[in-house]
Amino acid sequence: MVVRAPARRRTSIRSSSVLLHAVMAAAGMVMVLFLLAHMYGNLKVFSGAEAFDGYAAHLRTLGEPFLPRSGALWILRIILLLSVLAHTGAAFVLWHRMRAATGGRGSRRYVTKKAPRGVQRTYSSFTMRWGGIVIGLFVIYHLLHLTVNVIAPGGASDSPYQRMVGGFSIWWVTLTYLIALLALGAHLRHGVWSAFASLGVNTGVRRRRHLNQVAYLVTGVVILGFLLPPLAIQFGMVT
Repeated sequence: MVVRAPARRRTSIRSSSVLLHAVMAAAGMVMVLFLLAHMYGNLKVFSGAEAFDGYAAHLRTLGEPFLPRSGALWILRIILLLSVLAHTGAAFVLWHRMRAATGGRGSRRYVTKKAPRGVQRTYSSFTMRWGGIVIGLFVIYHLLHLTVNVIAPGGASDSPYQRMVGGFSIWWVTLTYLIALLALGAHLRHGVWSAFASLGVNTGVRRRRHLNQVAYLVTGVVILGFLLPPLAIQFGMVT
């Protein structure tokens, strides 16, 4: 009995790690859905101030009269916040376990012809942790600027359209947005692929290749969709 205890403990740890990977993947998928919805909303800027501000106002009346004003929006915010906390919490625990198990050499696993130093990591996977930090810091700034209306680099306004156009008319605001999107792109590409792996759907070489293409497609659509409004504003195509 004494001999079997460590084996059971290792099995329990592995099982909980599988669960953490699944939690991180599911929470990540929720955030991807939010990104797609948010991207759709941002593209409303090409329809003009009335359409964009009308869309922003509609989000606050969604669900009325069954829900109070902004009730549905707050439900979505809480779901998103819980997803972010679950995703980052699971990622931190898994990273800490990996560091402890490998003595701080987490990226070194085994030697191959492509990885003679035993490092099987793409650039996007290597930058996942730091990319997540960059994205988190930008989201805080982004919320203060366009949602809470506390920061006003382009001038204060009650109009979401004017806050967006005024902000992205400034070159350094657009530049910080582009940097954040680069971090998001690397994080998203590897994250979508890892989510498929964590949920156990990437079985077989052919399916893995197709799922990798899906990860690139989702990343490309999201990044392009978020890039268009600030670039159009910066170059005077939207005023």
